[in-house]
Amino acid sequence: MVIIKYKFVVFCAMKAQRFNKILHKRIVERLKEVRKQKGFTQENVRFDMDINISRIEVGQHSITITTLADLCDYYGITLEEFFKGIKTK
Repeated sequence: MVIIKYKFVVFCAMKAQRFNKILHKRIVERLKEVRKQKGFTQENVRFDMDINISRIEVGQHSITITTLADLCDYYGITLEEFFKGIKTK
């Protein structure tokens, strides 16, 4: 009886996630602007949406497009309206 053992080591080199600081800053600024225009406090958003908007608005956390879409629905605007005027350069 012959027993053959193989040991494989697999390395997965993943690229670093892309991050556009300028776009992130503009989105954060726009989130604050829209929230204030609609008369909501961070506390309103926290309790109504169960989203800690303060961490997003200070840049501690990134926001997913799904969360952004949910916030836009909550604020009564479209994603198109949200991104209008946002420039990345």
